[in-house]
This record gives sequence, structure tokens and C-alpha cells, in this order.
Amino acid sequence: MMLANAQKRTRVTWVDFVVALVLVLFVAFLVYRVNDVLHYRWNWSVIPNFLYRWDEELGSWMPNLLALGFYATLRLAIWGILLASVIGMVMGLCRTSSILLLRMIGRSYVELIRNVPPLVFIFIFYFFISSQIPLFDDIGDWVRQASPESLASIEFLFGPPKLLGNFLSGLIVLALFEGAYITEIVRAGLQSVERGQWEAADSLGLSRFDVMRYVIVPQAFSRVLPPLAGQFISLIKDSSIVSLISIQELTFAATEVANSTQRVFEVWITVSVMYFAICFGCSLLFERWEKRTSKSR
Repeated sequence: MMLANAQKRTRVTWVDFVVALVLVLFVAFLVYRVNDVLHYRWNWSVIPNFLYRWDEELGSWMPNLLALGFYATLRLAIWGILLASVIGMVMGLCRTSSILLLRMIGRSYVELIRNVPPLVFIFIFYFFISSQIPLFDDIGDWVRQASPESLASIEFLFGPPKLLGNFLSGLIVLALFEGAYITEIVRAGLQSVERGQWEAADSLGLSRFDVMRYVIVPQAFSRVLPPLAGQFISLIKDSSIVSLISIQELTFAATEVANSTQRVFEVWITVSVMYFAICFGCSLLFERWEKRTSKSR
């Protein structure tokens, strides 16, 4: 029965052929417009050289601008998801706290982020707030005095050591921005748990911490996992915003390559495919995680 249902769900219908035909015709129309109307001449041969290049001194292939930007985007995505999750969880708990001060802090944070354009928020944080934090200056001094082993670890985890301050600034501002939306997802998940679950846990004599840990959070987690997955994928795409403050991620690298080669369409199509690979891979990963979570539940 389950096999029959699976085959029924995956059966190709005439609607699928129509949709595929429309997509093919649309792509053909775009190619026609570019070739015959804009008189654009395609040249894909320049793209591989900006992905990887042959280093004569080392005698091996080395990542070039687009590949380096791709790795920087991956680092921003991984660290941004982790940091934004921590911020969102803490602020989500504050939003549902019985303490008025914590609720005010959580509400103020969410409303500040949601009602300020992301571009404005990034500029304010980078040029006015981070410049007043001595930590970023201390990081630069520490990097200059670090050992070769430490520099190698920094480069693997955060990218070029000399740009560590810029990377951390972009990471923090991205995590703060996305953390506000994760906060609301966490708050909605906690408040969606039925009131009877809270009362039943209280009747057992559990502490507030144990109630959240053993009763509320496990139920809320399964409910917030789908919107959290969508928000994490949005974080990956929103990471392109930090290119405006000279964080050398994929969009920043693509801009430099497009300006230097004048191969605008080829570069941005390649970059869109790279972003799609990251986001689609994450969507498959989260989908599998969601299925495993539902099975265990």
C-alpha cells in the first residue's frame, strides 16, 4: 500500500509536461532577447579561470575569486545559523517569560530589527557601533601576533586572517538581523503548546526549567522546525547583503569579476547556480531532518 501511494505521488502527469514546456520556452525567449535584441555574445570560457586557477609556484590548482567567495558564503551561513539560533532561542524565551523586564527586552529587540531596513541596520552597526567596540581592534592586534598554526586555523574557520574583523562584523550583523525573525518563530512555537501541557507539568511539581526542558521545548521544536528551515535558507540568501560592507563573499566576488571581465550574464548566472546549490542542499538536509524528527516522535 505504501509503495503504491509513493508511486502515485511521483507519477508524471500532463501538467508536469506543460510546466516543463513553459519553462523551456521562457528560457529560449530570454536567450533570444539577449542574443538578437541586446546583441550580447556569450563567452563562458572565462568562468572556470575565476573558479580555480593553476599556480605555477605551487604546481597545483588554487581557488580563485568565485570559489573563495563561495567558501566565504558557506562560512557565513554556518556560523550565522549557529549564532542566529542562539540569539533567537534566548530572545524567544525572553518573549515568553513571566518577567516583565525580559519580555520588554525581547520585544524591543524584535521591533527594532523588524522595523529598520536591513541595509540601514548594517551600515549603522558596521560604521557606528562596531567601530566603537575595542574588541574588533584587539582582534587585529592578536592576529598580527598569532602563530602560523593559529593563522591556519583562523583561515579555515573564518577566511583570511587579515579580514577577520570584517568577517566578524558581517557575521554579527547578519545573525542579529536573522535572530529577530527566529525569535518570533520560537515564541510562536512555545505559545502554540496547549495550556493543558503547562498545567499538567506544573501539577507534577516540575520546576520552570524542567517544564521547558522536558515538556514544552520538545513539542515546540517539532512545530517550529519547518519555518526555522525556511529562515535558515533565507539567511544564506541574505548573506549577500554584507557584500556592501566589503565582506568578500560570493556576491562581492561576483561583482568584481563581472566588472573586470564585462561578462555580466555569465558571471551572475554562475553565481545564481552556486547559491541554488547551497540553498537546495540545505532544503534537502532540513527535509530529511524533519522526516526523521516526525518518525521519532
